[in-house]
Amino acid sequence: MPRARPVQKPKTAEERTKRVSLILRRLNKRYPDVECALNHNSAWELLAATILSAQCTDKRVNMVTPDLFAAYPTVQDMAFAAQADVEQLVKTTGFFRNKAKSLIGAAKGVVDRFGGEVPSNMDDMLTLPGAARKTANVVLGTWYKKPTGVVVDTHVARIAKRLDLTQATDPKKIEQDLMQVLPKKRWILFSHQIIWHGREVCVARRPRCGECSLADLCYSSDKLA
Repeated sequence: MPRARPVQKPKTAEERTKRVSLILRRLNKRYPDVECALNHNSAWELLAATILSAQCTDKRVNMVTPDLFAAYPTVQDMAFAAQADVEQLVKTTGFFRNKAKSLIGAAKGVVDRFGGEVPSNMDDMLTLPGAARKTANVVLGTWYKKPTGVVVDTHVARIAKRLDLTQATDPKKIEQDLMQVLPKKRWILFSHQIIWHGREVCVARRPRCGECSLADLCYSSDKLA
């Protein structure tokens, strides 16, 4: 399949703003009601699932968490779990020793310092083992509906660069760039939409550019016609 012709980039701030608005409208049309792909029924379950999702697919995490949450139904149960037992339950998610340690440590933090309730602010979230900024943004945005930032996973990092919303490679800088160009009210939904887009259309190994509603707005050099 031939390469697509390069897209001419907007030259003015007004043109760039209009382009971002168009990207958001098209995402809304294709993914109007998407939500977090990690199955959960509480803030704690979402925190645990997000910790497990590091360098692992959401599909795999969703296969693991039913047995994990059945064995440890509450955050208090996880806080007193034996690490070897947790390791066996999360083994297929990779890096299982560190993840088991983080799960138990995060649970202890929630129980000991926050009365058994996952904190609803960034500063407190970041004190929990395994809860870096991406994890905190997932929980604060999805469960507490607080747009504290933009979740930057591998899909968001890759597609944001293809769309020229950032040229950074560091997740923290990518998030800052996205927070500058996106309306705050869209920070939560944008990440969900881009993650789904990355799974369904703009796949890493061979993007389906012919099916992409953003193709004419994409600046990627490997875009296919």
